[in-house]
Amino acid sequence: MARIRIANLSLDTTDETLRQTFSRYGRVLDSAVRRDCRTGASKGDGHVAYALAREADAAIAAMNGQALEGRRIVVTATESGDAVAGSSVTG
Repeated sequence: MARIRIANLSLDTTDETLRQTFSRYGRVLDSAVRRDCRTGASKGDGHVAYALAREADAAIAAMNGQALEGRRIVVTATESGDAVAGSSVTG
């Protein structure tokens, strides 16, 4: 599995928006916007997980620096131990 981190998201971006936007680069296994555990408000970043590294690489190449919902996003690879890449997105 290969994960990417998406930073500088609009506070209105949803998990489904990430899934729809990034699915054009491969099979999305998981997508999530990181949220505050108390308020549920977006923290402005999230992750997308792909089955294959080449899919993640294609998404990074295509989407880094592009506009998504009015914000220029930053898309990078994550390490498997990266906190953003974990399945818990409420912390």
